[in-house]
Amino acid sequence: MTPKLVIVSAPSGTGKTTLCDRLLQDYPELVYSVSCTTRDPRGEEEDGVDYHFLDKAAFSRLVGQNAFLEHAEVHGNFYGTLAEPIRDAFRSGLSVLLDIDVKGAAQVRDALLALPEGDPLRGSLVDVFISPPSLVELRRRLESRGEDAPDVIEKRLKNAEGEMARRDEFTFHVVNDDLEIAYKELRAILEYEDAVIGPENCDSAHEGVSRHHRGHDHGHCGCGHEHEHGHGHCGSGHDHGHEHGHGHCGCGHEH
Repeated sequence: MTPKLVIVSAPSGTGKTTLCDRLLQDYPELVYSVSCTTRDPRGEEEDGVDYHFLDKAAFSRLVGQNAFLEHAEVHGNFYGTLAEPIRDAFRSGLSVLLDIDVKGAAQVRDALLALPEGDPLRGSLVDVFISPPSLVELRRRLESRGEDAPDVIEKRLKNAEGEMARRDEFTFHVVNDDLEIAYKELRAILEYEDAVIGPENCDSAHEGVSRHHRGHDHGHCGCGHEHEHGHGHCGSGHDHGHEHGHGHCGCGHEH
C-alpha cells in the first residue's frame, strides 16, 4: 500500500459515520484525522481523541504558521485540519481518514495542489462522496431516527441538496441504498487506490473500479455499480455533528 489521504463526505443521515467507523475497525493501517477546535469539550469528549482543543490565540498562531490544510470559523469557534499529523502518519506508513464536508474537501484539494512536486501529500488524495438514494429517502431516515426537530430536518435537507449538487467534485461516488453494499464499494475504492492492505485475492472486489474526472457524470467505485453522491453543513468546510443527530454548519468539522 501507499499512504493516502482519504476524504469521505456526505450529508447528515446518509450513514457516513457508520461506514467510516467500520473502515477504521477493519483496516488498522487507516487512522482518523483528529481536528482542532477552539470550542469547549462536550460531555465525555477527550483532548487528542475527539478533538485537539485549543484556545483562540494558539489556533491563530497555527493559522499564521500555515499549519492547517483547511480551517474555518463557525458560530464564533474555529476548526481546522493540521497537516503535520497527516505527514507523521504517512512517515509511519499509515493512510489517514478525513471526515469533512464538501467545502472542507475543496480547501484540502486546493492546499494539496499548491504543494511542490514530490511532496508526499500532493498526489495522495482519495476523495469519496456518499449519498442517499434520494432526498425523499433521506427525509424518511432523518424523521425515523427521531432525534431532530422538524425545522432542523428541513435545514439538513436543504444543506444536503446543496452538497449533492457538488458531488462531481469528488473522484468517487457511492450511493448508500444498502449499508452492506455501500461498505463493500467503499472498501473496494480504498483497496483499488492502494490506500489500505486488501485481501490477497481481491480481483473480484475491484472489478469495475475506475476513476472518473471531477465534473463528469457519475463515477464507479469498485463494484461495477454506478454511484452518485451523499451531514448537513453551514458553509465553512468542517463536519459538525456526526450522523447521530448533531447539526452541521458547512464548515467541514463536527461541532
